[in-house]
Amino acid sequence: MIEDDRLPRIPNISVASTAASPFTGDAVKSYIEGPPRQVPGFSSLHRMAAMLMAERVPENGRVLVLGAGGGLELKAFAEAHEGWAFDGVDPSADMLQLARQVAGQHGGRIGFHEGSIDIAPEGPFDAAACLLTFHHIPVEQRLEILRQIRLRLRADAPFVLAHVSFPQTEPERSMWIDRHIAYGAPDGTDPARLNNARKAMRERLHILAPGDEEAMLRAAGFSDVSLFYAAFSFRGWVAYA
Repeated sequence: MIEDDRLPRIPNISVASTAASPFTGDAVKSYIEGPPRQVPGFSSLHRMAAMLMAERVPENGRVLVLGAGGGLELKAFAEAHEGWAFDGVDPSADMLQLARQVAGQHGGRIGFHEGSIDIAPEGPFDAAACLLTFHHIPVEQRLEILRQIRLRLRADAPFVLAHVSFPQTEPERSMWIDRHIAYGAPDGTDPARLNNARKAMRERLHILAPGDEEAMLRAAGFSDVSLFYAAFSFRGWVAYA
């Protein structure tokens, strides 16, 4: 995590793996302000995700949200579809507590689960979403996580996935890291701090090229993989169980 609050944090650093979350204390409180500033079209991403799920989710549908700490997507989905129920999974107790606060009056429709995908209810769910999380998960863990999500979905149920993804060959990789950091940094940020942020991004995030992301979804058993969101360094896909 980048220590200076003026620098761009990578959104939703809560992860769906067994790794301990670094989001505690003041970092939890600052989370709410981060993603809307750092992710282009953040609110539109939530709206599009809800629309794509609603194409196949019934009015009383059940939705699995992985990496649900913070609660921003839970709140958006619950406001858009008052008949849906949710199960939100996250390894951070602090972030789940924040999610309860953010979800507010919708909390009665949400089950909160502290841990990894292994502790998620078996379902079957009518849809699943994982937003701004996978770039924190080591690549070698992702395929099994995707398989576990698919196993919890009804046949043909939609899965919405969005996170940082850009080419991993040079010089494109370095160029996109520079762009990502610059987008989230206030004007006039100390160049030394920007360099620290670039270094942190290189060392701590696990980023795949878009084509590799799509191939992994197919390898996990998902079909009809489609790109629906492309905003600077972020990409989003919808696929079906």
